[in-house]
Amino acid sequence: MSDQPQKAGGRNKFGVSLLLPLDPPPSRGSRFGEKGINLKGGKMDIYHFTEVIANQGFPIALSILLIFRIDKFMQEIVTAQKEGYQQILENTKEIHHTITSLNQQNREYCSLHFSEVQKELAGMKVELGKYH
Repeated sequence: MSDQPQKAGGRNKFGVSLLLPLDPPPSRGSRFGEKGINLKGGKMDIYHFTEVIANQGFPIALSILLIFRIDKFMQEIVTAQKEGYQQILENTKEIHHTITSLNQQNREYCSLHFSEVQKELAGMKVELGKYH
């Protein structure tokens, strides 16, 4: 490929032709005053450095973002779970209170009914004693 950018379509509204590079710029080294970056004894120009950042840094940044999003989601789940447990505990206490109250009412009713039955039996016993 040539070092000249390829023409990528027509003219803009001012009549100036649009020239867009379709290929990445060639490695220019120090020809234009750019300094290379030494990595393990080799030199890397800014284009290659930004390419490494784009190809490796973006996935790393995206992974970190996803970790934070998942952490936030997990915290929301834990909070909802705690609220659910508290609601279940409150409902259980209410059910226990209701059952205790119903048992007490049932005991009172049974006690009252038992005393009435005893009175009736005592009356029947008195009547049976008259006939002997």
